[in-house]
Amino acid sequence: MTSDLLAPLDLAFWNIESDLNPMHLGALGVFSAHSPTAGAHAADLLAARAAAVPGLRMRIRDVWQPLSLSFGSATREADPDFDPLHHVRLHAPTADFQAEAGQLMERPLERGRPPWEAHVLPGEDGVSFAVLFKFHHALADGLRALTLAAAILDPMDLPERRPRPAEPARGRVPDVRRLPDLVRDALSDVGRALDIGASVARSTLDVRSSSALTSEPSGTRRTAGVVIDLDDVHRVRKVVGGTVNDVLIAVVAGALRRWLDARGDGSEGVAPRALIPVSKRRPRSAQPQGNRLSGYLIRLPVDDPDPLARLDSVRAAMDRNKDAGPNRGAGAVALLADHVPALGHRLGGPLAAQAARLWFDILVTSVPLPGIGLKLGGNPVTAVFPFAPLARGQSLAVAVSTYRGQVHYGLVADAEAVPDLDVFARALTEEVETLITACGS
Repeated sequence: MTSDLLAPLDLAFWNIESDLNPMHLGALGVFSAHSPTAGAHAADLLAARAAAVPGLRMRIRDVWQPLSLSFGSATREADPDFDPLHHVRLHAPTADFQAEAGQLMERPLERGRPPWEAHVLPGEDGVSFAVLFKFHHALADGLRALTLAAAILDPMDLPERRPRPAEPARGRVPDVRRLPDLVRDALSDVGRALDIGASVARSTLDVRSSSALTSEPSGTRRTAGVVIDLDDVHRVRKVVGGTVNDVLIAVVAGALRRWLDARGDGSEGVAPRALIPVSKRRPRSAQPQGNRLSGYLIRLPVDDPDPLARLDSVRAAMDRNKDAGPNRGAGAVALLADHVPALGHRLGGPLAAQAARLWFDILVTSVPLPGIGLKLGGNPVTAVFPFAPLARGQSLAVAVSTYRGQVHYGLVADAEAVPDLDVFARALTEEVETLITACGS
């Protein structure tokens, strides 16, 4: 049985998890059903196909041998007792896919098994069903999760590539007599990394957020999905320039302004820091496993009342980040994981989880989807809502995908901190309409 050591960023995601802040990605796919039994048939298909996908058999096992090169780390290895029926679950019919998804996103994945799940949700209407995929962030980033999910949907041109040999661990074998010193040194390295990360965040942006984006974790989750027409986004982009992603981020800024004003918190002087993850993985690449991520940090101009000025600010900030490259600014913060020893990630995980609040206020991430239609058992996907993990101390995260001429925003919030997530969801649609009007389109 082969295994490979988790990369530092994967190990960081594995160790910052807690019961109140699970670190899994999610995606809710909604399917048009050919028959009332399509959901049950889909669950059978997913379980049968999962057994043949090597990446779905991988569990994460902690390494605690004192004389090991990787003391305090973890390995990714095939689970000899893998049973897909432990991961694919058929639920009772429901009239509200998002309400079910919110409750399921609350629950951490079982760490002793391969950390993924597929929940099949038949619709009460008999003409639709949904599948919520959950993947631990230590197992996969967005592109890798897409590849794994696609492998158990109907066949499509997203092949699983042969894994490359794992690189040997570097460094000396730790002396068991020096374990107290190793612990001290590891924690010292964590402290230095966190100090550097916070310094980067402070020096990059003014820190002006809103208490609405901050909360003590309750462990509860609420999700929502918003669909807008990609053609409308292009209409705005063609008038003002920039990229589709610039427009989608600006829509989030405008929606935050509407939401804060609607709940009485006010948007004056508010300019939260948004972390924009950047994939360093080649499109359609299944390997290597784990995460290949960097990121940009921008100030969302929530305090600006002019929708076109907000878009111009977002575009300029993204251009500056692209000119600097993905290894500067927030990207440099992500790279700090490489300079913390395995034991440091293990012992400093709780500190790193709390430090996320020092670096950014809200996550806004984009997950690309293939241009061709996705199907399961011949039933076509009509919508895909991506869900991001919610960092400790933060109340809202936004993920977005484009699929077959539509943009799908997937929203995840702490249910106690954001009982009005539907208001923010409506604000996204309203902001698109405002931008179209402002452009004279």
